[in-house]
Amino acid sequence: MAEEVWKIEPSGPLRGDVEVRGSKNGVSKHMVAAMLGDGESSIHNAPEVGEVGITADMLRALGIRVEISRTEIRIEKGPAIEPRVPDAFTGLNRIPILMLGPLLHLAGEAFVPLVGGDPIGRRPVNFHVEALRAMGAEVEVGESGIFAKAARLRGTRIELPYPSVGATETVLMSAVLAEGKTVLKNAATEPEVVELALFLQRMGAMIELSPDRRIVIEGVERLHGASTWLAGDRIEAFSYLAAGLITQGEVRVHGCPQDRLVTAITTLARMGARFDINDEYLCATAPPEGLRAAAVQTDTHPGFMTDWQTPLMVLFTQSHGMSVLHETVFENRLVYVPALQKMGCEIEVFDQCLGGPACRYHDTNARHSAVVRGVSRLRGADVTLPDIRAGFSAVLAAAVADGPSTLRGVHHIERGYHRPFEQFASLGLNISRDSAE
Repeated sequence: MAEEVWKIEPSGPLRGDVEVRGSKNGVSKHMVAAMLGDGESSIHNAPEVGEVGITADMLRALGIRVEISRTEIRIEKGPAIEPRVPDAFTGLNRIPILMLGPLLHLAGEAFVPLVGGDPIGRRPVNFHVEALRAMGAEVEVGESGIFAKAARLRGTRIELPYPSVGATETVLMSAVLAEGKTVLKNAATEPEVVELALFLQRMGAMIELSPDRRIVIEGVERLHGASTWLAGDRIEAFSYLAAGLITQGEVRVHGCPQDRLVTAITTLARMGARFDINDEYLCATAPPEGLRAAAVQTDTHPGFMTDWQTPLMVLFTQSHGMSVLHETVFENRLVYVPALQKMGCEIEVFDQCLGGPACRYHDTNARHSAVVRGVSRLRGADVTLPDIRAGFSAVLAAAVADGPSTLRGVHHIERGYHRPFEQFASLGLNISRDSAE
């Protein structure tokens, strides 16, 4: 079977404007939350990414009406809800696990197939399962998926062992219609989580965001439809800022609020990047002498985001000196490094905690730190992309290589970025589509 590949010829600095839409990580969660409302909900500024289509098909299989236009998604639950997410969706993404709570509210039972997503490390379902059990659900985890049953979920006190984004979202969407009050401690506070909480509040939920990673949810009897506008994707925004810096160009990023990029902006500024920030766009340029090396540790919000480190790794290869990256969120996030090494990136990975204090992977065999030598001369190569973020980074490496590159597995990039091929072409990259067996 033929698959699409991208052919890239390095073509100098990337320059121009990019408009980012709502985040991949945000839009799919809003689509699940819309299941809970009586009446139609609408999500505006939605990105055109593969994740939207996958989630829409899941919802339709459950009896939910979904209509998608270029920038808007309309969702309304039907008269009868099918409590089982079909096995055909096994392993496609992480969304089925988030449907357990909503399906328990709508149908009293639920089955979801095993979750998937990028191979960046263990993202165990036990946080989700234990939270639902604490709220009174009977949950069984089998080889093919997860079955849950509950006449009515009850509010309770839950403390997450780690501030997991997905588990926080499960508790939010399970507690809003539960009986009584739920207090969630050690919750994730990422902008996408807060954005989801605000959407649920528009639907009639009673949610209080308290200090010290605590969220208090008072269950209500019903929720109604609501409308929301998604803020711009901070991962995409950072990725295109990095594209401009890596190629000694200038990319102006529109549509992403500055407050979503605070830590990223400061990190790049420490490396010598110069910023132009106003209410219309953000723009970063490298000084004539180039960028400096840095030591960066990823962390939960408001730390340096784990999804930012893949384009940063390529930027390190084009910065002067030895840079260090310490990944503390996913133990296998560096799975993409061999693809970059094939393109000439001088990167060594280690199982020690480098560039920061010991993290939860310090006594494991997880290779979660990297040392990067710059400036590296990159070469064109034929590479296969393992996941979304690695795919984008390979495009960046190809843009500054000394020859043509062929990228396979580009469907990963299109699953998570809004029209990336068109965006790169508009910035001046010599990029074309081809097919290969």
